[in-house]
Amino acid sequence: MFNPRIPKLFAVTAASVVLITALSGVTSKAAELSAHDLALIDRLSWGVNASTADQVHRIGVAAWLQQQLHPAADTALPAPVNAQIDAMPDAHGVTPAGLLALQEQAKEANQIPDEEQRKAAKQAQQQAMNDRAKQAAARSILRALYAPDQLRERMSWFWMNHFNVHQYKADLRLLVGDYEDRAIRQHALGKFGDLLRATLRHPAMLRYLDNAGNAAGHLNENYAREIMELHTMGVGSGYTQADVEALAKILTGVGIDLKPEDPKLKPELRPLLVRDGAFEFNPARHDMSEKTFLGHVIPGSGYAEVEQALDLIVHNPATAQFISRKIAVYFVSDNPPPSLIARMAKAFTATDGDISAVLTAMVQSPEFDAALKTGERFKDPVNYVYSAVRLAYDDKVIANTAPIQNWLNRLGEGLYNRQTPDGYALTSESWSGPGQMMLRFEIARQIGSGSAGLFKPEGPDAKDRPAFPLVQNALYFNGLRQTLSATTRAALDKAVSPQDWNTLYLSSPEFMYRLHAEAPHEPS
Repeated sequence: MFNPRIPKLFAVTAASVVLITALSGVTSKAAELSAHDLALIDRLSWGVNASTADQVHRIGVAAWLQQQLHPAADTALPAPVNAQIDAMPDAHGVTPAGLLALQEQAKEANQIPDEEQRKAAKQAQQQAMNDRAKQAAARSILRALYAPDQLRERMSWFWMNHFNVHQYKADLRLLVGDYEDRAIRQHALGKFGDLLRATLRHPAMLRYLDNAGNAAGHLNENYAREIMELHTMGVGSGYTQADVEALAKILTGVGIDLKPEDPKLKPELRPLLVRDGAFEFNPARHDMSEKTFLGHVIPGSGYAEVEQALDLIVHNPATAQFISRKIAVYFVSDNPPPSLIARMAKAFTATDGDISAVLTAMVQSPEFDAALKTGERFKDPVNYVYSAVRLAYDDKVIANTAPIQNWLNRLGEGLYNRQTPDGYALTSESWSGPGQMMLRFEIARQIGSGSAGLFKPEGPDAKDRPAFPLVQNALYFNGLRQTLSATTRAALDKAVSPQDWNTLYLSSPEFMYRLHAEAPHEPS
């Protein structure tokens, strides 16, 4: 089943191309993996490629799946990837002192008397923040392309989107990388409650949804509302406006403090102060009144109220349903079967929100198996670009992620670029319009025709290291070719050059979708 608009666009593009007959010398064990196995790899990773197929053949599907669901805490990245990441200033986190120093620089820039010098200093400050955000995106892309724990990377993107923050609000460009690396990725396959708490205690979320300014007498309901509406229980799950107001009061005093010294507090409040890096719960800013939240009375007691409220939210049956459904939409279909959601929600409840357990229940379900065989899962832009680069270059490490960042921005799904807290849409229909497809064809041509700047390091004296994408390899002949319709195979057989062939394959309707275990039906 395919979007009918895509084959028509593809047929026009393919009309003028002719056959390529030279076979690749690249070896692959993909011939000994079933179409179902290849579809499983493709669904749970950022895209099937020869090296991953070889690994699965070597250790077996069951062992690979266990490694994906329960990866080691520190899974090794390839050395060239580590070298690129280690060279980034924020690779090992940002500190309150570092953030404070950058804030002071911005203040000093604003106070420069000379207008031209002030303008130049402010531009330099903005460029520094832009560079930090681009480096954060580069780390995210490199891990997505080359990390062996692919499912954790898939879920890191999912949770980053679920707990969305927008990089261009305030100073979030300095924070998004640390937010992704430490609040999101570390908990991507762990307990949902731990993940929720990690996002709540990170300055990126507190700044983005304005809770840093939420204080007794100056109530801000923004974050309280989004926690229930977007992050946990979902719209229509039974909470009321009174619950939003109560949670907002519970969250008063939850904020940010970059200064090394503690705030001045009355003696009786000092034991209630909580500080952790840039996070601070300031009891002097907290509403100590008694609250009624989700039908439970919560006495005024300080940060313990926050923990009690989060427990009530995480253990609410609506949260299990809401989170399970969203994961199922991400991996299975736009409208996942209620039976699958119920199975996943049961695992969520039984394991106190263990994300790996929820994913295990999904993967072991007959509904997931059916989706691997025939179900549609159209790739969103991130999925499309990552899978194309993984297939084209496999484990050959790119030297520059800027082209990928540019492609994602043009396709409307740039990293950290979603302004609203709901995150990017996960449904297929959101990404399959004609304008989107024409952009994808253009990007397919750039990836398929040459290195597209991916192997030219940034810098004035950097030299491009030529590399050619190898899409028509043994993995294609031994496995991927069998997933193509006769129409697509006929179009590919008319390619005039390897570049044309690559472009056509990456533009094909089949590549726009997650790999299926059964050959597609011919479009009518």
